[in-house]
Amino acid sequence: MSENGRAASRTAVLVCQGRAAADGRTDTDRFADPVAARLLRGAERTPVEQVRASAQPAGWGERMAYEKVRACAELMVPRTVAIDEALGARGAGQLVVLGAGLDTRAWRLAGLARTDVWEVDHPASQQDKRARLAEAEPALAARSVRFVPVDFAVDDLGAALDAAGHDPAAPTTWLWEGVVPYLTRDQVHATVAALAARTAPGSALVVNYQAPSTRAALGRLLARVLRGSATSGEPWRSLWRPERMAALLAEHGLAVTSDRSLLDLAHDIGSPTRGGTSLASGRVAVATA
Repeated sequence: MSENGRAASRTAVLVCQGRAAADGRTDTDRFADPVAARLLRGAERTPVEQVRASAQPAGWGERMAYEKVRACAELMVPRTVAIDEALGARGAGQLVVLGAGLDTRAWRLAGLARTDVWEVDHPASQQDKRARLAEAEPALAARSVRFVPVDFAVDDLGAALDAAGHDPAAPTTWLWEGVVPYLTRDQVHATVAALAARTAPGSALVVNYQAPSTRAALGRLLARVLRGSATSGEPWRSLWRPERMAALLAEHGLAVTSDRSLLDLAHDIGSPTRGGTSLASGRVAVATA
C-alpha cells in the first residue's frame, strides 16, 4: 500500500500470470516469457501451475481463478508477440514503458542490449515490482533500466522523465500497453500530449488499447459479478475506435502505420482464439513521428 492509500495494481499481477502460464506452452516460437513466473509469489503461482498442467480445480473459487488466468494467457500471446516484434524493429536507443506493471522486457529481450529503458508507473505498483525484482534477481537484458514513479492522474510526465535523465531530443520508442482503458479520455489526451512534446523525429509509439464491444463489456461485467474479481477496483474508463485513436495521435504528429486486433494477430501466429470476443476488441497500433 502506498502513502496515498492506493494498492499496487492487481491487473498487473493477472497479466504477469497470463504470460507465465503461456510460456513454453504455445504452438508458436514467437512467444516466450521465462521471467514472468519468477515475479510471482506463492498463491499467485497456483492457478498458473494449474493452467500449465490443464488441471481444472473442482472448487468454484479456484475454478474461477483458473479460468481467469487461462483466458488472460490467451490474450497475452498475440499482444506480447505484436509488441515484442514492433520493439525489435526499432533498434537501439531509448524505450519508455508507460504503466509498466510487471513488464519483463528489460530482463528478457536481448534486442534491448543497446537500449536504455525508463519504466513509468504508479508509485504503489512500482514499489511492488521493485520488491519482486529484488527477490527474483533476474539478469538485466537492456543496457539500463530506470524507474520513474508517476500517477498519470495528477503528475507531470515530462518533469518526471526529465528528472530521470530521458533525452527528449533523441528518438524514443514509447510503449503503452494495457493502460489506456483504465484512464479517462481526458487523461489519455493529456498523456499523448505529454509524450508527443518529448518525441523527436524518428520516434515511435506502440499502443495497446480496447475498442468498444457490447459483448466484451457484458462479459467483463459478468466476470466481475461472478468472480468477485480482485481487479474490480480497476474499471475500464475509456474505449477507442481505431479511427478515433488515429485521429488523436495525428493531432500530436504521430501517424499510425499499423493497427490490428488481437484476434487477427492470433490467427497469424496460430495461437488459441477461444476468447474471440476479447481478442477482437483488443488492439495494438504502431505510430511514428
